Amino acid sequence: MYRKQEQPPIPPENFELTFEGKLSSDNRWVIMARLIPWSEFEEEYASKFDEEMGAPAKSFRMALGALIIKEKLGVSDRETLEQIKENPYLQYFIGMSSYSNEAPFNASMLVYFRERISVNLVNKVNQEMVKRMLETTSSQPSEKKNRRKRKRNK
Repeated sequence: MYRKQEQPPIPPENFELTFEGKLSSDNRWVIMARLIPWSEFEEEYASKFDEEMGAPAKSFRMALGALIIKEKLGVSDRETLEQIKENPYLQYFIGMSSYSNEAPFNASMLVYFRERISVNLVNKVNQEMVKRMLETTSSQPSEKKNRRKRKRNK
């Protein structure tokens, strides 16, 4: 059975966010952002730019993050940008400090991101991510064992 309920449309500014303005720490994009050693590879990325000429480049986190989003979601460059505009988790992932309805860059920038971030650099980042993931998962079982021992000793 269906009972029609009369509800006026809610303006977007009155739409309530379930996470009360905070990002969830167990979101997949937040977890992945913690695993990537962004600052370790920033210098290698920065070496591709002239210090004196041109407009300031987007950060390594924004560039690599956008490429990861594109590949993980399997979407076009334009759709990648739309997804980033609509999703605060993706904005956090690429290093933005607050949510914005504005695009952080033009979709055509992904072409430049791909040119500047080599496969070799992506492989290095992947290796570090796997290393961090293994370190995290290997420390978790011992933490659980210690908690169980403490409970038994009480």
